[in-house]
Amino acid sequence: MAMRLHYVQHVPFEDLALIAPWAQERGFEFSHTRLFDGESLPKVSEVDWLVIMGGLMSVNDETKYPWLVREKAFIREAIDAGRTVLGICLGGQLIANALGASVNRNAHKEIGWHPVSLTDAASKSPVFRTFPETFLSFHWHGDTFDIPEGAIHCAQSGCCANQAFTYGSRVVGLQFHLEYARDSIEKMLAHCAHELVPGPFIQDAEVIRAQYHRIPMAHELLRGILENLFETC
Repeated sequence: MAMRLHYVQHVPFEDLALIAPWAQERGFEFSHTRLFDGESLPKVSEVDWLVIMGGLMSVNDETKYPWLVREKAFIREAIDAGRTVLGICLGGQLIANALGASVNRNAHKEIGWHPVSLTDAASKSPVFRTFPETFLSFHWHGDTFDIPEGAIHCAQSGCCANQAFTYGSRVVGLQFHLEYARDSIEKMLAHCAHELVPGPFIQDAEVIRAQYHRIPMAHELLRGILENLFETC
């Protein structure tokens, strides 16, 4: 029986991106919930892998986006049921929040290609065992998560202390984007250009585009995370 991957999408332009071809290679069946279109979440029993994508909202915007309450409860239910759960950017923040951690504004927005370093504790996480100590990744965020109680703090950057965590062997929260293809970044540049204001960790569109050669290496790192998670299934 094929593994079932369900992904949750918060805005039209942040989709599964380059997670999709890896999952196709592995023979997953796909389903999705597009919350921006009012779609409903499935039963946890219908999901083997849950992937939670990024978005422009804050996890704290429950009044403006009431579906956040249902989504966080669903994420917690999936974790408690032993499902594999991966969250990216807003998705990582939602996992952290669902596990009881706070999500707040970071001191600075982090946009563009910036280095990320593993923490000493990352060696305890099988998910990051194939990672180099330092790597470059794409970022686009203003909020940051606290590390949930019982989780392993796995990565940090000069701008943002909490870049990744694992919770048990099947739950991963990432603040950075390894899944983006070139068209993913172009969509962000088109929809979120107003955020490209001068700042210590904000690159302009020209600088961002000049580093598209970094995308293949980011995808190799993404594949490492996915393969390491797959081994726990």
